[in-house]
Amino acid sequence: MLFKVANVAQRTQFDEIIDVRTPSEFAEDHLPGAINCPVLDDEERARVGTLYKQVSPFEARKVGAALVARNIARHIEERFHDRPKDWRPLIYCWRGGQRSGAATIILTQIGWKASQLEGGYKAYRHEVIEKLAKLPTALDLRMVCGPTGSGKSRLLAALLRTGHQVLDLEALARHRGSVLGKLPDEPQPAQKGFDSQLLTAIEALDPARPVFVESESKRIGFVSLPDALFARMHASPCLMVDVPMAERVRFLCEDYDFYLQDPESLVRQLGFLKGVYANRDLEAWYAMAREGHFAQLVEELLVRHYDPLYFRSMNQHYPQLADAPRLKLASLTPEALDAAAADLPL
Repeated sequence: MLFKVANVAQRTQFDEIIDVRTPSEFAEDHLPGAINCPVLDDEERARVGTLYKQVSPFEARKVGAALVARNIARHIEERFHDRPKDWRPLIYCWRGGQRSGAATIILTQIGWKASQLEGGYKAYRHEVIEKLAKLPTALDLRMVCGPTGSGKSRLLAALLRTGHQVLDLEALARHRGSVLGKLPDEPQPAQKGFDSQLLTAIEALDPARPVFVESESKRIGFVSLPDALFARMHASPCLMVDVPMAERVRFLCEDYDFYLQDPESLVRQLGFLKGVYANRDLEAWYAMAREGHFAQLVEELLVRHYDPLYFRSMNQHYPQLADAPRLKLASLTPEALDAAAADLPL
């Protein structure tokens, strides 16, 4: 063999991890800390694949080799020209095949101590799935519960500021976990990308210390929690956050101010409730949004939709909820949340 091969467990021993897959493959998910230096971009890979199927494997390899060589040369000139002689990069593609093999051979011939990741991204993905099925079972979780508008996410941030361990699932999912939970101009990660970020977050936690996490549904927007974590959440002790309705309404109007600035986007999101509520109810809510009656709309949605749905789900899935201590918060200001978080035992 013209180069060395490393396994997934050895990836931290290298100076840099280079993903030579296409930009779209990299965007879906990649090894933590990897940089993307594709040997074929999306269009080029599609072109080579079409040749392989419609003409012949030989013609595809001939065209592909020329493209790969040009792209690797460009990366050497633009990305790697300043790397020292003892640089040790780890290179991977989808399965540890020709794409990463070509890049590893060339970098090795230059004199760098390049290695190919055995099994490629596929081996890493297998490790992620395997670990997410095991690691959550060892976590000492404390479920932060409370209906929509209770400031649970901000309480998690306050807990983190005051020295507690936190696993913020909504931040990782880039979604607030409800019909109106989509964040403006911030797309959710793909499921594989979410899994990788979640594993990185879990591995950074100390299993000997409590970890505060918000009670969530199985799905947060378009991504799903792993079964082991979801089961562990349901079996964990709960902390119920209790906030007056008026403060919840004020907080939600502040937290979702982007909807207040664009009422039509709010109307579009409310449209996802079509079939759940009568058309006359939906039309009334649309009118409230368009006429700027946001506080009235928020309270009605809380009372009629969010609260019944939340408590029905919580009572069904969290058996320790009935015995949960209550954290009463009259205000959801940062100062009030920091004070409440500081009073909780580490």
